[in-house]
Amino acid sequence: MPRKYRKYDVEEDMIFDKPLLRGIRAEFPTAASDASGRQRAFFDNGAGSLVVGRAARAEAQTRVDCSANVGAVFHESRGADATILEGRKAVADLLNAPSPETIVSGESATSLLFSLSYAIGNELTGKENVVTTDYEHYANVSPWLELERRKAIRKVKFVGLNMDEGTLDLDHLKTLVDDKTKVVAVAAASNVLGTKSPLHEIRKLARDVNAYFVVDAVHHAAHGPIDVRAIDCDFLVFSGYKFFSSHGSFLYGKEDLLRTLRPYKVGPSPDCPPHDWEWGTRDQSMFAAIRGVVDHLVWLADQIDNKYETALKEYSGRPRSLKVAMRGIEEYGRDLSRIILDGQDKLPGLLQMGRVKLYGLKDLNRLEERHPTFAFKMQDIPDQEVVERLWTKYGIALRAEDYYSRVPRVYDVSTMIRVSLVHYNTPEEVALLLKGLDEIGKS
Repeated sequence: MPRKYRKYDVEEDMIFDKPLLRGIRAEFPTAASDASGRQRAFFDNGAGSLVVGRAARAEAQTRVDCSANVGAVFHESRGADATILEGRKAVADLLNAPSPETIVSGESATSLLFSLSYAIGNELTGKENVVTTDYEHYANVSPWLELERRKAIRKVKFVGLNMDEGTLDLDHLKTLVDDKTKVVAVAAASNVLGTKSPLHEIRKLARDVNAYFVVDAVHHAAHGPIDVRAIDCDFLVFSGYKFFSSHGSFLYGKEDLLRTLRPYKVGPSPDCPPHDWEWGTRDQSMFAAIRGVVDHLVWLADQIDNKYETALKEYSGRPRSLKVAMRGIEEYGRDLSRIILDGQDKLPGLLQMGRVKLYGLKDLNRLEERHPTFAFKMQDIPDQEVVERLWTKYGIALRAEDYYSRVPRVYDVSTMIRVSLVHYNTPEEVALLLKGLDEIGKS
């Protein structure tokens, strides 16, 4: 019998209703159309999200009003100092970190992880190993491979995947972690497959052998809440430009570790964290921008707080607002995931498209284990042709590449097409994508 497609009712079934979605999209100046005026659906968020207006305005204003270097007595300099501190406090609240002094800023997640690997490498003998995974971004691979190349460690080990569902093989992980393991470094979520890592289970394995537990939250940050104290990670990194802000990244580190490890350091810089971990003068506008993102999330929390009146009572103040907002975003991501996998109205989802080969978790009963990020290929149609046809005819912005991830090579392909959705994307945009893929598949 033919499958009956059910329309997913935005008003009745989804955590964000239509008026709220309009409000969210109003917060992002280019949510509906790009700078050229072309209307489009932006699904390339995993490579770099759109910037929320609050962040862009704060960044620009700070660039003008607080353009001076820090540490002086005059207004522009004091303004720069205050802006940087407020940005650190905002990130600390976002992550539920104990203090702004545990927040280190850097050019990118890659640079911060290289800096971290160098600092950890200073205390190694060459006999140790690092364990990471087969769905990592190379930002969380190359810094550890560099330790192997320099013979600071013996080997980098890679946890394999359950290939059919794109999840980590935890049994394999247990065989890799041993008394020589110094670092367990894992993505909170795969930037290609969307799979979320079981961080608490992995943390326990790292703790059992007294290894550092390092979390790459670059892809996860835009999709769900982070509590570094609950995760009990030693270090965690995320990037602003994949989190509705400007370029630049942030590293959380446990304060005692930031104090005892020896990072690269400019001689005259302060001998205390976070300053001794940071290279050169800070960009105050980057801190203003991330504060703008936090302000957006607080606004969002105010719109949906009634849905969480009895939840998240372990938090208070701005940290609770940020957890409310990110909990709502996470639930909305599951709503979008259901539509893209299962279809909407008479449109088939990716699961019903015969020419679509989908990688990663496909089980509709396990949506809590993934984010709304989907990697696929179309039978007999080159990836780039699919991407170009989606853009030309349907105004859908996405790409096909390797995404600096180990995932394509693990699946023995050079590229994959990726759809990466965030909270300003709508069911109507997803329906447009399904329509385009369905028509391309029938052509």
